[in-house]
Amino acid sequence: MDSLVLAKKIADICYKKLGQDTIVLDMSNDSILCDYFVISDGQTSNQLRDMCTTIDHELSQDGIEPKSIQGKNGNIWTLMDYNSVVVHLFITGDRRFYNLEGLWNSAPIVYSPDANQTEDTTATDATKPVD
Repeated sequence: MDSLVLAKKIADICYKKLGQDTIVLDMSNDSILCDYFVISDGQTSNQLRDMCTTIDHELSQDGIEPKSIQGKNGNIWTLMDYNSVVVHLFITGDRRFYNLEGLWNSAPIVYSPDANQTEDTTATDATKPVD
């Protein structure tokens, strides 16, 4: 699976599990460790655990296994390493504290399911583009 497709799939899973402010950062020009970061936050450690478990389960069904998962059991920051895609799941306030978006501010946001869902649900059938 292409790295961007994988990152978008993970972001969409976060969105479906009520992750907030989910974004995909293009890290290809800023890091040799991965191509994309997926960053999302949740209100509780239980929500983060649910997001992590769902991501792991759905990707495993596609034969994609993480290289490692750190902070899976109730921490404020869960990190999932899928080689070319690294997932950061935070408790809301802690995400602001660590400020990965600020640290990597030269990395462009290439996808946000929050923005895409808003666009899709506000457009009426008459205003949606025809293929």
